[in-house]
Parts: sequence; C-alpha cells; structure tokens
Amino acid sequence: MRAIPAILLVVVLGGTAFADPPTTLIHAGTLLAVPGSPTLTRQTVVINGDRIVRVESGFTDPDSLEGDVTVVDLSDKFVLPGLMDMHVHLLGQLGPDSRNNMLYQTTSMAALKGAHYARITLNAGFTTVRDLGGDPEAIFALRDAIAAGIAVGPRVLAAGSSLAATGGHGDVDGIKAELLTLWTPETICDGPYDCRRAARYAIKYGADWIKITATGGVLSDTATGTEQQMTDDELREIVQTAHGLGVKVAAHAHGADGINAALRAGVDSIDHGTFLDDESIRLFKQTGAYLVPTRMPGHMIPPMMEGNPFFTEAIKKKAHEAAAASSGSLAKAYRAGVKIAFGTDSSVTPHGLNAVEFGLMVDSGMSPADAIRSATVVTAELLGMSEDLGTLEAGKIADLIAVDGNPLEDVSVLENVSVVISGGVAVKN
Repeated sequence: MRAIPAILLVVVLGGTAFADPPTTLIHAGTLLAVPGSPTLTRQTVVINGDRIVRVESGFTDPDSLEGDVTVVDLSDKFVLPGLMDMHVHLLGQLGPDSRNNMLYQTTSMAALKGAHYARITLNAGFTTVRDLGGDPEAIFALRDAIAAGIAVGPRVLAAGSSLAATGGHGDVDGIKAELLTLWTPETICDGPYDCRRAARYAIKYGADWIKITATGGVLSDTATGTEQQMTDDELREIVQTAHGLGVKVAAHAHGADGINAALRAGVDSIDHGTFLDDESIRLFKQTGAYLVPTRMPGHMIPPMMEGNPFFTEAIKKKAHEAAAASSGSLAKAYRAGVKIAFGTDSSVTPHGLNAVEFGLMVDSGMSPADAIRSATVVTAELLGMSEDLGTLEAGKIADLIAVDGNPLEDVSVLENVSVVISGGVAVKN
C-alpha cells in the first residue's frame, strides 16, 4: 500500500480479467459532493474501479483496507464532481480557414481533430458533453472510440447532423449550387412526414439526441434572420417521433417565436434562447424544459470578427444583435426559476475555455453555487443520467475534478483545473 501526491499519480492499466478492481482513496481537503449542499472538509472518496463506493469523514488510512490501494492526495484542493457541457461541437473550431476546411478537410481528419479537441475538453475538467451537430460518421466514431478507451476524451452524447428546414440554419449555405446539392445532409426535411423520416434516419444511424434548428442561426451565411424557420407541425412531428423511440430533443432557438413553438412542441431543451420573452418563461415552467444559454459566443465573437473572412456582413449583423440580448435573457430566466443547464457552444469559441461560461453566468445574476449546479446536478437531470452522474455519492461514476481555491467564492478558479479523474482513471494530475 502506498500514498502518493496527485502530481505524481500514475495510472497503470493491466492485470487479468479476474483481478479485483483497484481501490483509490481521494483525500479531499474541501469536498463539494452534492452541488447546492454545503461543502465538507477532510473527506475521503473511496473508489473501486469506475464507481464511488462511499464517502467517509476524515482521511482514510490505506492500511485499513485490503488489497492494492492508491491514495490521491488532494488535501490542499477543492474537489467537486466532473463538469458537463450540454452544447459543444467537438469536430472543429471556428477560424479563418473554416470555409476552406469544408472543401479540403476529409471526414477522417475531422474525427482526428475531434479527438484532439476532446482531450482538451476533458483536461479542462469537463467529463461529459453533449455534441449538438457534426458529421455523423466522424462524431459517432469519436464517441464510440472514447467509450471503448481507444481515444481520450469526455463521455459524449452525440446528435450527428441537425434536423433543419431547406434553406434554414443547419442546411448548407454560402457555396455554389453544385456543392449545395452534394453536401445537403439527409436530415434536412420539409413538412411533418419528411421530418418524421429525418428523425428516424438520425436515430437509425446512431443519434443519442435529436437536434432541431427551430430558428435561424447567427453563423449561417444568409440574411434570413434568427426567427422561426421550422413550422409548428414539423416541430411537433419530430418531437413525437423521437420521444416515441426513446430519444430526447434539443432545439437551437434564438427568436422568441421559434423558442415558443419548440416549447409547445415538447422539446427537452432550448439551446441559446437569446430573445426569449414572457411567454417563453411561462412555457418553460409549464413544460419543464431546460434552458442551455451559451453566453460565450456573444461575449467572444464580436471582438474577433473584424479581419476574419468567415464573418460576412449578414453574420456580423446577427452576431451583434444576439450578443446584446443574451445576458438579459439568461437573467430573466434565472429570476423566474427556469431550469438552466450549462452549455457553451464550444467550437464557435475555443475548446478548453468552456469554464469561462461560469463567469458570464454569474455576471448575468446567477450565484456561483447555482452556476456550478447547472454544470453538474442539472445537466445530469437533463441527460436522464442522475443515477450515474452529477454528484459524488455512493454508486455514482467516479468523475471528479480538483481546483486551487474556492469556486463558490470565485467561480473563475474553475478555469484552471489541476486534477481530472474520469471513470475512476486519472487523466490529468
């Protein structure tokens, strides 16, 4: 038996198929086991394999346990559950070459870049993500490779390509007609019956979630605005079809008319929610849907637009309007008691900076405690995975992170995660 500091922690995989799972003791100086509840000091999280066995008061002596026991010394750290981001796009990152990549980058290269961005995301403390829009073959392969231990990254729940209306956000835009025809995804649909087909198609090929683009989008190279684009009957049909197959639905929605139509259709989350209104608040409360506010693009995109050829005049106009509205909409939803789940839209903003979103949420009026809860307890609820994720309790998957300082006092300390343990394995130490 041995005790080693976290900075020297080495994880060795091996042994026979019949060997007992290894036991790890996490000695936590300060532990936020259940975000929203008080912290505890001098606690031990006992991990067997990939699961938490129990949490004990005091620092458990490894000699009191049988078998091979490793101690991770986080006695000078603040320990909390692994963070979760409900809106990422792992396969790319916005930059000056983004449009050229559409022409020259292969699907295989997109998947390899995704593996790179996945590792960056995990090292930033995000142990579970929901990927809402990317090449289906590449993102499903990346998801499965991480689950199999072939690649290193957060647990991924992926939607593949979005369900969108012809000519709407989520369809191909800004290129010549021949390529528009060639590159149009199979999930572009028109009318309720075609959208039923598209939902079934996405699920058949591996979608964990269905993403619909209920409204226009900021980064579409069109001047079609950010209001409703998919019709009420299309939205209802998609939600009914997906739910009938046991799959939840996330709606990209900026304009209030599209937000409200998606909520009436029964979606499980509204992502962005930029221009929500009083009716939106009423519908959120009535339906129990979650808001995933993604404030980071509105904060980071406007300063980077000038000189970047990706940002056409149509995009710039929408970006400035959305940036001006996003903070107020989040504040309004939070005050009204809408369920808020953490999301960033990373890829539009750089991967690995996900935790910057916490500060923006606090700037919009959320308490640090509620911002942290939005990325742990609430995200687990949205995913339907509360039995496994979101807190550090007996029976849960051993996803946890450690930081220097107290994020309940200064949420920005989450931007510098020093230790990441995912499924009982130390991936950053």
